[in-house]
Amino acid sequence: MEPEENCGVNKMDIRRFENNDAQEVSELVCRNFIEINSKDYLLSDMEKLAKIYNSDKIKIIASYAHMYVVTNDNKIVGTGSISSFWGSETESILLTIFVLPEYHGKGVGTLIIKTLEQDELFLRANRIEIPSSKTACEFYVKMGYHYKNGEKILDEEGHYRMEKFR
Repeated sequence: MEPEENCGVNKMDIRRFENNDAQEVSELVCRNFIEINSKDYLLSDMEKLAKIYNSDKIKIIASYAHMYVVTNDNKIVGTGSISSFWGSETESILLTIFVLPEYHGKGVGTLIIKTLEQDELFLRANRIEIPSSKTACEFYVKMGYHYKNGEKILDEEGHYRMEKFR
């Protein structure tokens, strides 16, 4: 995928995750839980998630998903993953999509989604699902995703289930 130009910051690059990225990705994800998602969810719940999403958890996700990182001047500013949906050959799921708070609104999230949508796991799928936080659902709507079964309902994990058909 070509790096997105004119993101409002210096040139962005996107590449596959490497294990030595795990700590930096963990810190990025945890900052989002505490600084961003806590506006829509209880801070105590976000603090619990931040403890879970350590570098080992990130490596586990990367072991079964195709994880990408966006860099700006060699600093990781965004991440996103795609995986088979419960082993399906025809359904995939987008996971762990986060952008450093100071890079929100600068095209990083769009670059991540466009890259994930070029991944082989996306291209082979008929349906792609995203478990969206309350915070991110409108962004996914702009990217062409819709509420599963047309219903904006939170699941037991506090996510909106969103999907796109190909």
